Amino acid sequence: MDLFKYAQGQNFPTSALYLVATPIGNLADITIRALHILMQVDGIACEDKRHSSALLNAYGISKPLYAVHEHNEKSASQHIINKLAQGERWAYISDAGSPGISDPGATLCDEVRQAGFLAIPLPGPCAVITAISASGEFLNNSDGSFQFLGFLPAKATQRDAMINFAVNSNVASFFYEAPHRIEATLKALAEKTAATQRIFIAKELTKIFEEITILKSDEITQWLNQVKSWQGEYVLGVEASPKKPVESEFDEATLAWIKAIDNEIGHKDLSEIISKVTGMPKKDAYKHLLELKQS
Repeated sequence: MDLFKYAQGQNFPTSALYLVATPIGNLADITIRALHILMQVDGIACEDKRHSSALLNAYGISKPLYAVHEHNEKSASQHIINKLAQGERWAYISDAGSPGISDPGATLCDEVRQAGFLAIPLPGPCAVITAISASGEFLNNSDGSFQFLGFLPAKATQRDAMINFAVNSNVASFFYEAPHRIEATLKALAEKTAATQRIFIAKELTKIFEEITILKSDEITQWLNQVKSWQGEYVLGVEASPKKPVESEFDEATLAWIKAIDNEIGHKDLSEIISKVTGMPKKDAYKHLLELKQS
């Protein structure tokens, strides 16, 4: 089977930067399109030339490499822009995952676009998306919504401020944490989350020792005592803050007859009846009916 036949017929414009996602641990997770692009481009900008050389060697790819990392990204972008101006195609890869997602690449992408050239993203491995896909009902409290907060700050005071933000948010929050800080961070989460709020812990995703755990805050301490090694890459999640019960704007008598006929009539018509009976503006009646349904 020719795995590259679908990639070969696609549009492959010159003077373009291709943002290529690379595996977060399992070499088999590279996409066919990513391999095709990496084999066809004139050069590859990368976060770390040594790391990327080993990765590319594993796929039998040899291309000129140019280092573009967090310490030189803006200045190094000009080198790539000059190459694109000559009609070349270049790719950018970070050490793992999708460029620009808590990794270098965002500044390069912006500089290339401002210079008038294309920056073309390729879908592929991303640790936070991989983790969320295995989170099950963890997003139920936020109706499927979530926010990604990147790496937690190293300083405890700033870390705790970010945790407080996540704990009190009405959507699930996910972030990355380093192995040497994970224990302290989980203890802080145990102290700050509500009793019914759950914590998501993913370690070494796609690798041999992959581990995914979902705990209530009062289970964290016991779980910590069972951990034998903290080595590895972590994705943490905090469940959305528990929904507070909505206080109804309707009195008991009104609630009683609303409940009696709610299944017999649509919300629009029901809100008109409520407006006529109670004097409440129709748009307010409709809003409170929706709140009742969601509570």
